[in-house]
Amino acid sequence: MSSRQGSGADSGTDPATGSTTDFWQHLLPALPPPADCRPPWQRSVPVALPDGRWLRLPIRPLPHEPGHAVASLLCNHASLEVVDALASMLAERVAGLSADVVVGLPTLGLTLAPTVARALGHQRYVPLGTSRKFWYDDALSAAVVSVTSPTPGKRVYLDPHLRPLVEGRRVLLIDAAVSTGRTAGAPWDLLESLGAQVVALGVVMCQGRRWVAELGPDRAARVFSVFDSPLLRALAEGWVPRD
Repeated sequence: MSSRQGSGADSGTDPATGSTTDFWQHLLPALPPPADCRPPWQRSVPVALPDGRWLRLPIRPLPHEPGHAVASLLCNHASLEVVDALASMLAERVAGLSADVVVGLPTLGLTLAPTVARALGHQRYVPLGTSRKFWYDDALSAAVVSVTSPTPGKRVYLDPHLRPLVEGRRVLLIDAAVSTGRTAGAPWDLLESLGAQVVALGVVMCQGRRWVAELGPDRAARVFSVFDSPLLRALAEGWVPRD
């Protein structure tokens, strides 16, 4: 482990308020594995990647669920090295799906989607957005709620000018993570209402398994990920996976 990564990983700082500047900046070597690769964890969860390397994720206590937490991945805060590596691993997972177009889900999926699209041989991708431009059509939007942004009223929009790029096409959705499934489910419905065939949802991280019931068995079977991270619960000695 590099000294920089180690300085920000498990310093004993309150995970709800401590700095996460050093997280998501480095991939740890496969060997030796992190000393705390097994729970209980204090401030971060190390997750194993497909190539054997490790990535540390800071623990975020959930304000609406006392005693519970998640391991966080903010791709737009990560180093370019980490983003490129994770996006490349994700592209390998979805390479055989023959998608016609890659659609990035806001906000964090927009960091990964360009690299995934390029790795799959695409010249462009379609971004969905949460900022409503004056020429947008509310009919081309969907309401979403995420585990990190639980306040209702948030919507994602498809620019009407990009509609021809998805109509009747094989679409690959890209996001950083799936947790509750509600962030992906609404855009999935929107695109299918336009005649698109969503071949898969590609994510870097599957956070727990709550998303399976929300998406349903058919859609859940079309979720491809790089790694899993557990939902967490607090014990006196630290954080452990939540049942």
